[in-house]
Amino acid sequence: MLYLNYHKFKKMYLLFKNNLTKKNFFNLLLALMPFAFIAGNMIININTILIVLFAIVLFGKDLFKIKYHLLDKIIILFFVLIIFTALINDIFYLNKLSWGTFFGTTIRSFLFLKYLLLFFVIKFLVEKNIINFKIFFLSCSFASLFVCFYIFYQYIFGKDIFGYEIKDNFRKLGGPFGDELIAGGYIQRFSIFALFTIPLFYKNFSSKMLKLLIPFLLIIVFLALILSGNRMPLILFIFLITLVVFFHGQTRKYFLPFVLSLSLIFLLVFNFNQKVKNNFGNFYGQISTITKTLLNQEIDKGKTSRYLKDFSTSYDTWSMNKYIGGGIKSFRYYCHVRPSIDKNPKVGCNMHPHNYYFELLTETGLIGFILAITIFGMTLYRTFYKKYFVKSFFLINNKTIIPFIFLFIAEIFPIKSTGSFFTTGNATYIFLIMAILVGLASKEKIIENKF
Repeated sequence: MLYLNYHKFKKMYLLFKNNLTKKNFFNLLLALMPFAFIAGNMIININTILIVLFAIVLFGKDLFKIKYHLLDKIIILFFVLIIFTALINDIFYLNKLSWGTFFGTTIRSFLFLKYLLLFFVIKFLVEKNIINFKIFFLSCSFASLFVCFYIFYQYIFGKDIFGYEIKDNFRKLGGPFGDELIAGGYIQRFSIFALFTIPLFYKNFSSKMLKLLIPFLLIIVFLALILSGNRMPLILFIFLITLVVFFHGQTRKYFLPFVLSLSLIFLLVFNFNQKVKNNFGNFYGQISTITKTLLNQEIDKGKTSRYLKDFSTSYDTWSMNKYIGGGIKSFRYYCHVRPSIDKNPKVGCNMHPHNYYFELLTETGLIGFILAITIFGMTLYRTFYKKYFVKSFFLINNKTIIPFIFLFIAEIFPIKSTGSFFTTGNATYIFLIMAILVGLASKEKIIENKF
C-alpha cells in the first residue's frame, strides 16, 4: 500500500515538475493576484515581490537588456522625484512635525519602488508572450463573481459565510472585505474580465448561449454593485461598459438596449429596497450640495460636502510646498499645519484627499503632478486615441487589450472619489494594469521606437 502511494506521489510530483515551466510559474503568480486583493495587503505584497524576484532570477540578463522608450523614462523620473521629495521633506520639514519613524517618508518611498519594478517586469513578460491572458481572465472572472455571490449571501441572510451578522442599519455590504467597504470597487475593477473571457478565448462557444450568458453575467455584476452600496464604483462600471459597447463596432447596436436595461434594473431595485433608496438618495443630496457650493464659489467647511472639504484642504496643503510636495502619505500630517487652518484643525483632515490628482498634487507637488498627467496622457494617446479616433473606431487586431484600455480610463477618471494612490492595493492595480496595457500596445506596434 505504501509502495503504491509512493509511486502515485512520485508520478504526481514529476507531472508537476515537468509542467512547472517559467511561463506556467509566472502565470500562476499572476492568476493569484485577483485573489491576493481579497486576502489583503500582505498577500498582495508577497505576490508582487515573488513576481519581481523570480523575474530577476529567471530573466535577469534579458530584463536588463530592455530598451527604454520615452514613456518608460518618464515613469522612472516620476519615481526618482518621489525619492527626492521624501529626502527633502524628511531633512527640512517632517522632522519639525514630530511624527513617525526617523526618515519615515524616505523609507516608504524606497519601498514604493517595488511598483516600478513590477511595471517593467509585467511589461517585459507581456512583450515576450510569457503571460497567458486566458488564465488571467478566468482568474479575474472567478474572483469577481465570488465577491458578487458573497454580497448576495450577505444581503439574503443578513450575515456572511462565517456567520458574522450584518448590522440592521447597514447601507453598504463589505463582502469578503469585512468592515472595509470596498467590495463595489473590487467588482468594478475585475468583473469586466468575466464579460470578455468567453468571447475572446472560447471561439466555438454557441452564439445563442453567448447572447444569454453575457447579459446574465452583466445583471449579476450590476445587482452586486447596487447592493454593495458603493456608489462611485457603480457609476464607473456603467461608464466603463458604456464605453466598451459604444466603441466596440460589433456591440454598438446593443448600446440603447443596454442603457435601457440597466436603467430598468436600477429603478426596480431602487423602488423596492428602502436601504438602497436611502443610500443613493443620500448620494443625490451630496451631489446637490457640491453643485450649489461650486456655483456659490465658496466652501463653508461647516456645512458643505466632506469631499469638498478634503479638496479645499488639499489645495491649502499643497500651497505649503507647491513644487515638490510633502512626500507620499504626508497629507495627513501637513493637513493640520496648513497656512489657512480653521478653528477646528480636524475639519477636512483625513488620511488622504480622496482623489488621485489632488493627492499627487499635494504629495508630489506640481512637478510630480505634471509627470503623472504626462504618463497617463501618453499611455491613453498611444492606445485609446490613436486606434479608436484616428482610425475611425477601428478595433485593433489583439482584442485582449480592450478591457485594459477601459479599465485604465476608469481608474484615472479625474472626478471620481478614490482611496490613496500610494496604498498597496491601488498602486499595485494601477501599475499592473498600465504595464499590461503598455506591453500589449508595444506588441501591436502602437508605441513607436521613439516613444
